[in-house]
Amino acid sequence: MYPRHDLVWLTREGWQDLLASASQATPAHAAISRWADADWPLVVRRNDADARADDICLGLAAPPHPVSGAKLRLPLRVPARHIARHSAPSPLDAAVHALPARWQASFARLVQASAGFDLRVFGSLALQSLTGQAYLRDASDIDLLFRPGDNAELDQGMLLLAGYLDELPLDGEIIFPGGQAVAWKEWISARAHTERVLVKSQASVKLGTRAELRAELEPA
Repeated sequence: MYPRHDLVWLTREGWQDLLASASQATPAHAAISRWADADWPLVVRRNDADARADDICLGLAAPPHPVSGAKLRLPLRVPARHIARHSAPSPLDAAVHALPARWQASFARLVQASAGFDLRVFGSLALQSLTGQAYLRDASDIDLLFRPGDNAELDQGMLLLAGYLDELPLDGEIIFPGGQAVAWKEWISARAHTERVLVKSQASVKLGTRAELRAELEPA
């Protein structure tokens, strides 16, 4: 119903249900309460095996602890009726303000060079830009989603992203029309069309070939 990495905002009743399911005086309860008070979005994740047809599987990722670096990751689940609104992941230019100064010039060039490509931000940078909390660390990646419209755009996009790997700690996924996703660094390193890559979908993780995925981008 909602693709992986999409952002969703809950109704008041949705937050109340999540709070009721979390034990009081726990980090999980505190994090859910903070998200509810701020009306921050949750992120759509892969479906649980036992999820019902109308369940939406979501994730809440709190920022790293400022001292220990520990990360609280909460797998959550709500009925679809508790979704107030949703959106696709943030476009690149919406996250520029959250970048450390050392990355801003290179990222601005990437934003300009990627005009016409469907590139989106997820992960730590997206969460920092959406919440104002401190997610990014020196070792953080800049996670990007790329949705190519055809094979020519796929190849051009891979060349573009590969050209910035020496300037920015880029990572992320290619999302194909059917919703299947492949880490784009793995795609670049797998040179042969028949070479197998790890394919993620809303329901599973499996191996597939580059040729099978390219077929999704061919004209009908």
